[in-house]
Amino acid sequence: MDAAFTAEQDEIRRTLRELLDGAGAGNAAGAPDGYDAALWRRLAQDLGLPGLALPKEYGGKGHGPTELAVALEEAGRALLPSPLLATAVLAAPLILALGTEEQRAALLPALAAGELTAALAVPGGSLSTALGLTGDLTGGAWAGGGRAGGVQARPAGGDGGWRLYGEAARVLDGHGSGLLLVAAHTGGFPRSRTLLFLVRAEGPQPPAGLARTRQASLDVTRPLARIQLRDTEAELLGADDTVDVTAALAATGRTAAVALAAEAAGAAASALERTLGHVGECERSGRAAGSFQTVRLRLADLYVRVRSARSAAYYAVRDPESGALALAQALEALRVTTAEAVQLHDGSGSTGEDEARLYFNRAASDELLLGPVHRLRDHAAQRAGLFGRAEAGSAGHGPAGRVAV
Repeated sequence: MDAAFTAEQDEIRRTLRELLDGAGAGNAAGAPDGYDAALWRRLAQDLGLPGLALPKEYGGKGHGPTELAVALEEAGRALLPSPLLATAVLAAPLILALGTEEQRAALLPALAAGELTAALAVPGGSLSTALGLTGDLTGGAWAGGGRAGGVQARPAGGDGGWRLYGEAARVLDGHGSGLLLVAAHTGGFPRSRTLLFLVRAEGPQPPAGLARTRQASLDVTRPLARIQLRDTEAELLGADDTVDVTAALAATGRTAAVALAAEAAGAAASALERTLGHVGECERSGRAAGSFQTVRLRLADLYVRVRSARSAAYYAVRDPESGALALAQALEALRVTTAEAVQLHDGSGSTGEDEARLYFNRAASDELLLGPVHRLRDHAAQRAGLFGRAEAGSAGHGPAGRVAV
């Protein structure tokens, strides 16, 4: 399908494309927070981008998933380094779903205005599993699991506060965010359950026991961090420990998958457009670009992949249950398109060659962070019951391991 957009959605796209023109990865790679803070303030003030999908009562724009997908698609086209994904797509929906009225009123307006950024810290090492996209959320293994795994939480005393101890690696935008949402085990073993806790890291003095280290990342537009907590003060997200964290994470995962599919489709489309321009320039100047007929066929195949990925992303806007499959298709399209772009630019010595490698790095980084593609598809198939159950006592291999369909 090809989505039909309203005039307002088209205006969001046009305005964003104009603002993001020339605001790509290279301009913010060396910034302390990994993004252009002035541009982020402008996106927040002029467009209300961080609060695009938040209710108006909390300072948001009150738009739906389509507008968010449009914004992410344009951010993907520009490889925009920003806290948009971590703040608006992952953290804000969880605060809206689980937070008390006091927590929502205190945090969401600041997030919507771009004055506060947030990051989701999941100790298990797999963001896609924690969002219910590539694994089962039951049992708490997604958040580290076990008596000593992940982050442990204990009551701090009679004031209702908590203390956290442990660490989480590969936290998206975790090094500079003013607010951390940390998944931690509480309740003791074996009755442990996983809850979300707020660690307020803004201000000149970080909370005692909190250490944040920026980690090397394949993609300069996706800064990652290791979060270490040593008896760090925290606040439970929600009124009490009866909140359904797994349901909220799964719901956030479905909407995040749609937004991320749109972002990946936008990045793939931009990489393809840049490659088309490079090949056309080679042809006009008489420089070799391989067999042009062969190249045209390869580019035609990429065009179909990119358009199909975009269609799948906007179909998933209407049917979020298909979000994981749309994300898998978009990530695959991005990987294949950027690999071809690098090959067709290789050795040209042009600025386009460097840009092609930035897009390729985004593709590889996204699969590490949100995939891999085969696990996204496998988990979606399992949830849909496409393969039935393996026979008892078998591992799915050999005559005794046939799967009932």
